[in-house]
Amino acid sequence: MNTKLNINKSKKSIYFAFIWHGFFLALTMSMLDLNTVFPSLISKLSNSKLLFASLYSIMLGVPLIFNIIFSHFLKKYKRKKKFLLLGIYLRAISFLGMAFFTYRFSVNNPNLTIISFYFWVFLFSISAGFAGISYADIIGKLLPSKDRTQLYASKQFFSSIAAFGGGLLVSKIFGLKNLLFPLNYSVNLFIGFIGLVIASIGFILIKEPDSEIKESTSSSFFSYLKEVPIYLKNDLHFRKFIIVENMASFSIMLLPFYIIFAKEHFNIDKSFIGKYLMFQIIGTILSNIVWGYLAKKHSSKQIVNVCIRLGGIIPLLAIILSFFGPNVYSLLFFLIGFILSGRRIGFEPYLLDIAPSNRRTEYLGIRGSLNIFVVLLPIFGSIVINLFGFYFTFILVSIVMLSASVILKKDTH
Repeated sequence: MNTKLNINKSKKSIYFAFIWHGFFLALTMSMLDLNTVFPSLISKLSNSKLLFASLYSIMLGVPLIFNIIFSHFLKKYKRKKKFLLLGIYLRAISFLGMAFFTYRFSVNNPNLTIISFYFWVFLFSISAGFAGISYADIIGKLLPSKDRTQLYASKQFFSSIAAFGGGLLVSKIFGLKNLLFPLNYSVNLFIGFIGLVIASIGFILIKEPDSEIKESTSSSFFSYLKEVPIYLKNDLHFRKFIIVENMASFSIMLLPFYIIFAKEHFNIDKSFIGKYLMFQIIGTILSNIVWGYLAKKHSSKQIVNVCIRLGGIIPLLAIILSFFGPNVYSLLFFLIGFILSGRRIGFEPYLLDIAPSNRRTEYLGIRGSLNIFVVLLPIFGSIVINLFGFYFTFILVSIVMLSASVILKKDTH
C-alpha cells in the first residue's frame, strides 16, 4: 500500500513539474506568437515576405537541424536535466536581447534590428533543440506510454489556459493607445523573458533517474551519422513516422501566412492581432476536451491522424472564409488552435512509443534533423505565394496533408 502511495505521489510531482513549465512557457510564447505577433513585428520592420520566411525557418528549423549533433553529445550522459535548464535560460536571454534591440533600434535603424534578430532567433532556436531532446528523454524515463500521452494532454490543457491569459495580455498591450511601437513589442518580449525564468523552476525540483547507456556511445560523430540509415532501414514504423511528419509540416508552413493574407486581403488594423490570437487560444483550450478524450480512449497515433486531417481542411477553409470578411475569418484561427494543440499532444508521444528505450535519445535526434521540411517550407511557401498566390498554395497544402493521412493510416504500428 505504501509503495502504491509513493508511486502516486511521485507521479503527481512529475506531472506538477512539467505542467508548471508548460504553463509559463505558454504564457511566454503568447508574447511572441509565431502566427500573429511575430509576423506582425517583422512586417513592421520590413515588407519582405522572404525575410520573414527566413527568420521563421530559423525559428522552426534550427532546433531540428542540430538535433542529430545534440543527440550524439547527450546520449553519453545518464542525466540531462542540467542541459534542459541551460537551454531554457539561453532562450530567456534571447527574449531579453530581442526586447532591447526592438526598443532601442527598430525606429531609427530597423535593418540593425533585423540583423540582430537573426542572432537572437538563432540562439532561441538552437537552445530549444538542446532543451527539447533532454525534455523528451526525461519524460520517456519517468513515465510509461499511457501516462506520457495523458501528461501531454494535461499539460496542454493548463498551457492553453496560460496562453489565454497571455492572449488577453497581448490584446491589452496592443490596445493601449499610449503604448506605441516599439514599446508595445518590447514589453511583450520582456514579459517572455520573465516567464521563461519562472518556467525553469519546475524542473529544478525534479529527481531524474539515470538513462540506460549503450557501450557504443563513445563512437565518433561520423560513425554515428553512418548508423542513421541503419535505424531507418531496420525500423519501418520510424521511417514512416519521418515521412509523415515531414509531409505534415506543410500545414506549419502556412501558419504565419494566414495573418499576412488577412492583412493584404481585408486591410485589417493592429487590433485584429490580439483578436485572432484570442480565437486561436480559445480553440487551443476547447480542443483539449477532444484531445483529452482521444488520449484516454485511443493511442497517440490516432491523435496524430486527426490532427493531420484537420490540417488538410484548414487551408481550404481559409479560401472559403476569405469571402466573408475579417470577423468571420477569425474562425480559421480557432481551428489553428486545434491543430497546434494536437501536434503537441500527438507527435512526440507517438515517437516515444516507437523508440526503443535504450535508443530514445538517438531517435529523438534523428527525427529532428530529418524533419528537414520545417526548415525549407516557410521559404518555399513565400516563393510559391509570390509566384502563384495564396489560393493555389492553400490547395497544394491540403493535397499534401491528406496524402500524409493516407500513409499514416497504412502503418500498422
